[in-house]
Amino acid sequence: MERIDAILHAFEEMFPRANIELHHTNGLELLIAVMLSAQSTDASVNKITPALFSKYKTASDYINVPIETLENDLKAIGLYKNKAKNIKATAQAIKERFDGQVPSTQTDLESLPGVGRKTANVVLSVLYNVPRIAVDTHVERVSKRLKLAYNKDSPLKVEEKLMRKFPKSSWSKLHHQMIFFGRYHCLAKKPKCERCPLIHWCRYPNIG
Repeated sequence: MERIDAILHAFEEMFPRANIELHHTNGLELLIAVMLSAQSTDASVNKITPALFSKYKTASDYINVPIETLENDLKAIGLYKNKAKNIKATAQAIKERFDGQVPSTQTDLESLPGVGRKTANVVLSVLYNVPRIAVDTHVERVSKRLKLAYNKDSPLKVEEKLMRKFPKSSWSKLHHQMIFFGRYHCLAKKPKCERCPLIHWCRYPNIG
């Protein structure tokens, strides 16, 4: 427990107000923003969503727009054609199967086109306050560097290990704190090892 306590303490000291950085004002916007963030940065998504969300306010708006128009609206981010296709299909499913509301269960969320476990976990945590740890590239990298998981572990295995090691009450905030730690401190390249409070627990101390 010493390592777990040290990690929780360090994260709380460094990022006490860590929260999702994707801009949104409702559940549909959150879901779309998280879908768009796949293999794209939150910053790049936030650049296009103000115009996107002012243009499309309901599932029907995404359903009715021609695919070519939606692709054009998304072309500033990676994989925009596939994302446009999935967004339209997801909007159709939300309207037809969930009365226009973003579903609130893991199974229902993962049944939506383009929505995997990570996206479902983010939506459950942020929108419905369900304790979840969504493993993105930052969470995976930080977990493996801090010896919370093995390098060979899949994202699902990392998630399972984190849930076993940390108290459930910490999961949702921990997820955001790990993202902040990976995004602003323990970077993939040139991590800030020289001023890291967790260097004692790191698998690769001083790689930065």
